[in-house]
Amino acid sequence: MQTHNNLYQKLYSYNNLFLAYKKARKGKSRKDYVIDFEKDLQNNLLKLQNELRSFVYYPKPLKTFIIRDPKLRKISKSDFEDRIVHHAIINILEPIFDKTFISDSYANRKNKGNSKALSRLNLFIRKVTTNFNRKSYYLKCDIKHYFETVNREILIKIIKKKIRDIDFLNLISKVINNVSIGGGRPETRK
Repeated sequence: MQTHNNLYQKLYSYNNLFLAYKKARKGKSRKDYVIDFEKDLQNNLLKLQNELRSFVYYPKPLKTFIIRDPKLRKISKSDFEDRIVHHAIINILEPIFDKTFISDSYANRKNKGNSKALSRLNLFIRKVTTNFNRKSYYLKCDIKHYFETVNREILIKIIKKKIRDIDFLNLISKVINNVSIGGGRPETRK
């Protein structure tokens, strides 16, 4: 199995942070927090880069709120700068891990998404029912509080099988441990 090292410097490169910023702002360019960040974009990205380079970066506490979508859901929202860091991490991890996923995994993947997942489901329904001539069933489900209850130690062990860069792993740990299992509240920051 191929392992990867020396990723942390790639993560905080200005080019990676700028690409991550563009991904984090997508669909949110009119939000006040994005407009504020963009007022001094270069300096804000350089400040973030310096925090990452000098190992003083810590995610800010999450903002938790309730929405109805159509059921009540608790949402924990990261600060915009933290979302830039999330995208910067994904820019590095995605090419390493994406090829290990099954092709019918659609959430948060390039060239996938909800509409492609529904098209694929429709294809399977057509096959099973012989073009809708027979009755069929499928199960749509949601794992309650999945992100709050996922075992972070197991997640880190899976990542460590491919990633050997200790600084990169430490950053990932900071990010994924920002939400406590107790329900969307940030853990104590160091």
